[in-house]
Amino acid sequence: MREFRIGTRESRLAMWQANWVAGRLREISPGIGISLVGIKTKGDNILDSALAKIGDKGLFTRELETAVLNGEVDMAVHSMKDLPTALPQGMVLAAICRREYPGDVLVSKRGGISELPWDAVIGTSSLRRIAQLKRFRPDLQMVNVRGNLNTRLQKLDTGSMDALILAYAGMVRLGFKARITELVPFEISLPAVGQGSVGVEAREDDRELLQILKHLDHRPSRIAITTERSLMKRLEGGCQIPVGALAIQDDDEIVLEAMVADLDGKMMIRSSMSGPLEDPEGLGIRLAEGMLAKGAGEILKKVRQEFDINVR
Repeated sequence: MREFRIGTRESRLAMWQANWVAGRLREISPGIGISLVGIKTKGDNILDSALAKIGDKGLFTRELETAVLNGEVDMAVHSMKDLPTALPQGMVLAAICRREYPGDVLVSKRGGISELPWDAVIGTSSLRRIAQLKRFRPDLQMVNVRGNLNTRLQKLDTGSMDALILAYAGMVRLGFKARITELVPFEISLPAVGQGSVGVEAREDDRELLQILKHLDHRPSRIAITTERSLMKRLEGGCQIPVGALAIQDDDEIVLEAMVADLDGKMMIRSSMSGPLEDPEGLGIRLAEGMLAKGAGEILKKVRQEFDINVR
């Protein structure tokens, strides 16, 4: 039987995700051969700068995709929130796995967001989180914190920060659920597009592998994340731009809520819309166009100019 190679970043969370995919594939096809290949990406190699200042498109995915296209690995496992909306020619998103709770969480020394003292210091590398938290509490002081989850938690424990804001999914997957102080309400912080789900890319001509990966695809998660990614693509945003979105299935409809903000959250457009399950891409486009009509494009242009971000 053919052995399949999974390309993955070398961070602890990425390796967890790749091992999870490998485990599921072994359940689907007992006796299947699976090996993991660690690959460093541009985003992994530059840790002393804010993500928005070192680029956007493919920061954590390009090297993995290149390895798949070159035949060095058979598939690439990603956090869906890191995957650009445009895939390289010859690649397909073969599986969107069941989504974990997609929201953000606060890990704090001093209580929840509303309880933090005046001028409390919060660590994050996400412009999306910064904008939304500053909108809710303009007094908060935001500092750039990068590195793997263990490193960030250690910086909180040993440094002068009062709290970190992180993704629930990563905290739970790496065994840190007990450290969560608060689930940040969606009213305060909408998640990143695709947050909480793992995606698997493969070559479009690898029929054998695509047939196997179909079993990992979770239709409700694919519908929700396709809706969010369609909105992101129409906005011409990216994972380092202050765009948040959440699609939720409600009976036979999808409800999509999204926001676009400037860096301090003073300018924000937040809108919602519902549509049929059969047309997730159309719903994302329609909501994006409504937000653009309200001025979202000007806000995003301002952010890109400030950080010299190229997301095309």
